[in-house]
Amino acid sequence: MDITVIRTGGQGGRPRRATLQTSDPELTALARTAVAEGHETPPVGVPEGFTYEITVDDASVYCADPRLTSAQSSLITAVLHAAERPE
Repeated sequence: MDITVIRTGGQGGRPRRATLQTSDPELTALARTAVAEGHETPPVGVPEGFTYEITVDDASVYCADPRLTSAQSSLITAVLHAAERPE
């Protein structure tokens, strides 16, 4: 499963993109839940908050701070942190 997170907004306004390929069953289940709880269009966030586009394989959804679900928050954190680790 390919999971991509694109984070936009925030104070700096610089987008951040991270992709993770995984076959981990827990992460796969988390990704499916996060997509099921997402929006088809970018929701209205808060000033200086982040907006996220989550793509799992070919399905993309949107979510925004501060209304992330637990699954979305956990998935975003996992993907962004995995991208920071050296291989």
